Amino acid sequence: MARTTPEKTLGVFIHLDGDFVPAGLLTLYKQQAELLTSRFSYGLRYLDRPNAAPVDPVSLAIHGQDVPERGSEIFPVEGLTLFGGIRDAAPDGWGRRVIESRLHAPLNSLPESVYLMEAGSERAGALDIRPSIQSPAKVGHGANIQSLEYLLQAAERIEAGLPVPTNLEDFFDAGSSMGGMRPKATVHDANGDLWLAKFPATTDTLMDVPLIEATTMRLAGEAGLNVPTVRTEEIGHKTVMLIRRFDRFLQEGVMHRRHMVSALTLLGCHESESPHRSYGDIANRIRRYGITEWIVADQEELFGRMVFNIFVTNDDDHLRNHAFLWDGHDHGWRLSPLYDVMPRPMLARERNLHLGVGAQGRLATIDNALSAYARFGLTRVRADEIVDQVWRIVRQWRTYFEGYDVPDVEIEKIASAFQHIDDLR
Repeated sequence: MARTTPEKTLGVFIHLDGDFVPAGLLTLYKQQAELLTSRFSYGLRYLDRPNAAPVDPVSLAIHGQDVPERGSEIFPVEGLTLFGGIRDAAPDGWGRRVIESRLHAPLNSLPESVYLMEAGSERAGALDIRPSIQSPAKVGHGANIQSLEYLLQAAERIEAGLPVPTNLEDFFDAGSSMGGMRPKATVHDANGDLWLAKFPATTDTLMDVPLIEATTMRLAGEAGLNVPTVRTEEIGHKTVMLIRRFDRFLQEGVMHRRHMVSALTLLGCHESESPHRSYGDIANRIRRYGITEWIVADQEELFGRMVFNIFVTNDDDHLRNHAFLWDGHDHGWRLSPLYDVMPRPMLARERNLHLGVGAQGRLATIDNALSAYARFGLTRVRADEIVDQVWRIVRQWRTYFEGYDVPDVEIEKIASAFQHIDDLR
């Protein structure tokens, strides 16, 4: 058997009150090229900070239950190779492609330490991973919204495996999403606010995916769900979707970052387990890790999202497409705004979501959703009210899509994704 050796020890930083501070050391262990496990130790000075946030709420708790001994070296729960909180700060599938393009490396050929470090300080959430605890932040040059045409061209080159002009390399935020291969980059507007630009992929031959996704997000907002600000820009004959980044906010001219983890991390499980978990499992974690005065609202929001996903056949609702934001004032986690919602057109009448819905597993019906209302802390009356609230909007989806200037041809392409409530009983 090949010998297990440390690959690298890295410095982990977290952005608190407007600046990065060192949180601890991460050591990765490998066997040949395969990452086997990792360990983490908090810095004692970090633990003494009154505003310290947990790098990982499950494996690396610093408040409440399950707090490890000060100064101890900790391994991830459930045999995971990497801590969930670190995994969420790693580049996603697209981010890895960007890094590989920049370093002229083959697909998936780099050590995990390189992907973690090369993601840069504009990755999702508030963490940063550096070569050592003394290393400065690797700050990108950034791009403004006026650069979208050039970014779109560069994204197409990365998808095609072609080199990207040096002046455009740093524009791409390697860790800007919790998962996925869709081309994306972070841009700033004239006010300094940050937006995630999602570009059309070269595989988008059937429909205008950015336009449909943006309009579906707006529809979710009309239905009373918590969604970020969304807009679209036309670049030539292509649509770019822009989402205001909810893990960033400007305050008195200083850009602050919100620590963010996925539901996958909050459940302490591997991605392969995601199809075997449910919305009710996420609701349980809201009760455990959430902020007391917001637990009811977050559980209702989660139930509403599940119902919305049923109506629009969004079956890409895996655990990395649900996230939580750290509230440093109340020392707890809140459900993040909704993201990555894309209807899937299909002819089949019986449909499933990715996550479990209710007593009938992943079956995407309202009756199945209502069978689980108690897991969300709801009464049956309140659950019915949420279903009615969402349905009153979704039933008019064509009107809303037309109002957002979605062409009739695109509406017809997506029509089979939207289901009538009478077919979901």
